[in-house]
Amino acid sequence: MKRLIELFRNKYFLCAFAFVVWMLFFDRNDMLSQYEYSSEVSKLKDEKAFYEQETNQVKKDLKELTSNLKMAEKFAREKYFMKKDNEDVFVIVEETPKD
Repeated sequence: MKRLIELFRNKYFLCAFAFVVWMLFFDRNDMLSQYEYSSEVSKLKDEKAFYEQETNQVKKDLKELTSNLKMAEKFAREKYFMKKDNEDVFVIVEETPKD
């Protein structure tokens, strides 16, 4: 017990302890901020991967559309429900069952 009291009276220990407490809780870059920054970085990395995948898909579709006229017609019919003058388009939407 006496050794513990001597430790708390040591000015170097008190200074180091105050520094650690300040850096962990009160500084602009404290532990909570670092955790929030880390979670935001991981979220942004996930978004980046998603958008890179979408970009690659769009580039692939663009390449197919510019190289093949039949693919362009198929794309227009599927995505934008375009039709020829003598055709009718029926869109079937499946309802999801409510739980």
